[in-house]
Amino acid sequence: MEINTLNTLLEGHSYPGRGIVIGRSADNKRAVIAYFIMGRSENSRNRVFETTEDGIRTRAFDESKMGDPSLVIYHPVRRVGGVTVVTNGDQTDTIADALKQGKSYIEALRTRCFEPDPPIYTPRVSGVVEKDGSYCLSILKSLDGDPSCNKRFFFEYDAPKAGMGHFIHTYNENLPTPPSFEGEPRTVAIGNESADELAASVWNSLNQDNKVSLYVCTIDLATGERQQAIINKNK
Repeated sequence: MEINTLNTLLEGHSYPGRGIVIGRSADNKRAVIAYFIMGRSENSRNRVFETTEDGIRTRAFDESKMGDPSLVIYHPVRRVGGVTVVTNGDQTDTIADALKQGKSYIEALRTRCFEPDPPIYTPRVSGVVEKDGSYCLSILKSLDGDPSCNKRFFFEYDAPKAGMGHFIHTYNENLPTPPSFEGEPRTVAIGNESADELAASVWNSLNQDNKVSLYVCTIDLATGERQQAIINKNK
């Protein structure tokens, strides 16, 4: 099994799009979550993360420059009891609402598909972290750019390993029409950094021109205590 360095993966990819990392700290005491957004258009770059009562949301940095908000303004992170949901779109709400009704994240995502942004059809990537630190990742994407077929993939990690995490993102290459992520989530090494330290490390590895915002959270598995860090390019 190849274990990658997250920084190396990010430094080698100028536009992975939006990405989720979930894993376990090297001391096996904390769940670790990171979510970042990137952008090439003015509308995508005109955003910041801000905290909410149950997570975070995206917001326009300059309201006068905001175009179509439908795919750029959403809640990337929401908490439902001891469960944390993190996604790259409004499917966060779909999953959170399903969990409140006693349904599973898979049931929720079976009602959704990729984003309606032709010709890219951006994948929807999602993660769910349970109270015990077990987690899942998923991706919903078109059939190689054909919107007549929606593909759903679910990856479940019920016994996370110390010092290990998994990374999934939206785009494989920085092309005018970027192709969707392929294969299983990448296995990455996780250390014992604080939320602030990990955020600084990841932020410095993201492409300077395309990075927009980053969120990092660590959750103490014994106490449930959370440490969070947010970095926004727009200040």
